[in-house]
Amino acid sequence: MLNTPPKAKQIPKKLVKHNDERIDEFYWLNERDNPEVKAYLEAENNYYKEETKHLNRFTDDLFAEMKSRIKEDDESVPYFLNEYWYQAKFETGKDYPIYIRKFQSLEAKEELLFDVNKMAEAHDYYKLSGIAISPDNTMAAYGVDNVSRREYTIQVKNLKTGEILPTKIEKTTGSSCWANDNKTLFYTRKDPQTLRSYQIYKHVLGTDVSQDQLVYQEDDETYNCFVYKSKSKQFIIIGSSSTLQDEYRFINANTPDAQFQVFQERQPELEYSIMHYDDYFYILTNKDDAQNFKLMRTKIAETSSKHWEDVIKHREDVLLEDVEIFKNYLVVTERFNGLSRLRVMSWDFNEDFFIPISSETYTIGTSTNPDFNTDTFRYVFSSLTTPTTVFDYNLSTKTEVKMKQQAVLDHSFDASNYIEERQWATAKDGTRVPMSIVYKKGVKRNGENPLLQYGYGSYGHTVDPFFSTTRLSLLNRGFVFVIAHIRGGEYLGRPWYEEGKMLNKNNTFSDFIAVSEFLITHKYTKSEQLFAMGGSAGGLLIGSVINLRPELYQGVIAAVPFVDVVTTMLDESIPLTTGEYDEWGNPNQSEYYHYIKSYSPYDNVSNYNYPNMLVTTGFYDSQVQYWEPAKWVAKLRLQSNYSKKLYFETNMNTGHGGASGRFEALKELAKEYAFLFDLVGIDR
Repeated sequence: MLNTPPKAKQIPKKLVKHNDERIDEFYWLNERDNPEVKAYLEAENNYYKEETKHLNRFTDDLFAEMKSRIKEDDESVPYFLNEYWYQAKFETGKDYPIYIRKFQSLEAKEELLFDVNKMAEAHDYYKLSGIAISPDNTMAAYGVDNVSRREYTIQVKNLKTGEILPTKIEKTTGSSCWANDNKTLFYTRKDPQTLRSYQIYKHVLGTDVSQDQLVYQEDDETYNCFVYKSKSKQFIIIGSSSTLQDEYRFINANTPDAQFQVFQERQPELEYSIMHYDDYFYILTNKDDAQNFKLMRTKIAETSSKHWEDVIKHREDVLLEDVEIFKNYLVVTERFNGLSRLRVMSWDFNEDFFIPISSETYTIGTSTNPDFNTDTFRYVFSSLTTPTTVFDYNLSTKTEVKMKQQAVLDHSFDASNYIEERQWATAKDGTRVPMSIVYKKGVKRNGENPLLQYGYGSYGHTVDPFFSTTRLSLLNRGFVFVIAHIRGGEYLGRPWYEEGKMLNKNNTFSDFIAVSEFLITHKYTKSEQLFAMGGSAGGLLIGSVINLRPELYQGVIAAVPFVDVVTTMLDESIPLTTGEYDEWGNPNQSEYYHYIKSYSPYDNVSNYNYPNMLVTTGFYDSQVQYWEPAKWVAKLRLQSNYSKKLYFETNMNTGHGGASGRFEALKELAKEYAFLFDLVGIDR
């Protein structure tokens, strides 16, 4: 007898806005503590397990295969900071990193900072974040989340004695920074309901947390605030940012009790970030309609924008992404025609050159560079066929050393056996949409290949083409893998983002569909072999695309998908809502309400024969609440024309990022791959 899919109870709730009425039968699923909610989620989990039990052995084999490619006894490339070399290590069979340091020399005795494996023993989920070492190297502040809601408790460890101090600062972002007195710690608290980062406090070692002083509170609900120390170690800086505006404050790190001074007050659509060097602050900003950003500077005593002067002028065809400052040089990350490049400039501007790169499609960017007083710049290079490689580049001699390349423990792996390409589709409005493609040599463009197309397309986040050892399990079984660089990201500069947000959001979906159609037309695949995947806002992408073109895909994977857009964006108590009005629009305004409703996946479920689907979520997700995909799946199950597979899994112990251990995450991926392989008849 076939298993019967779960059916959630229908309790119609009338939702009215702008004289528009919506009936939500599954609104009640947001009652996290309701036993019936948990019972429904468990029923879906059990249905998924039962329906896919024939894949258990294959899934286990996939997990073992992916795990076998990973060098278990691995370690990061050490970096130098304030007399110590710091490093993270992994040991065979263990899920979590071990953090160590060595004094002055890599040959020195190893000092243990944190063994996260031991710290995580009693927890289903454990995340250590934000390690901050005091200037005198004796104390380490760090954040711990053992629920997976991105609410961290900050603690402090005495590195001389190994003692964990009794200090516990709850409901923080996990990050903190030390003043130069080695006893004052600045940190950011979160709103307990919305999880918005809204307060900056300072804690003095040896005092009770209840005595911590509030030094800044961000009252505008569309902003988040944060605190950090300048790379020069001379300033403590508070930032406050919304999607389209920024505001900074600063004090000298030697005077932690001073009043913070506003750098430049917030102005509509003025974005900026600040860095310090010598007598100047350097500002990465869109001031003066610099849509792709430019670099400016101003004297420390004159920080308002009227004093800012250009260092690198705005260019229409080059996006200025990042700046790394050193004592003798600055390194600028630029993006031109979709590809990043690293530009090196001396402070007297007599030297100005690019670090040479030759590849058709790739990812490059700065790595860990905390040392201000060095001419060695560390960067990371990767491509769809090149394992992640760390280089140390000497900015003065223009020479580089390959410090480490990601190990691929597979004797059959040879990068030359794979082909990477960059192609361009044409969207319905005539815009050319880039994509990065990889497949194994021998795969023919005959329209018969299984293909997985991945996309995101929101927040200006660019998914660059990167190497993955786990992806080899797809490629080696004949899959083609494609990243669609759709509007909503910044692959082609800031305008690419602007054309895929707010009232232009539908461009994101039509771009993704255009890429799919290109891949079919040019015989990389066919609809019967085409699969799509996206997570979070990428899950919104998947949900919208299958409402528009349900017949185009054989199957889709939607991970922690943001699919109930209207209801979520109308609920200001949910984390992220108010801070994202500049991304999606504020549905309290009629124009945005109706536009969002026109593409919101949950609101547009119809009686289509949707593709096969695997939907995943985490019960403690703070970014996309579990009930969004739960409601979506429940509504999809009502459609009489839906004849294909629909699976929904809730990890009852995790949040937005999934499992915390490196191997637990592989188990989740193995299940996703098994779902795809099953649909194309691959069983080993």
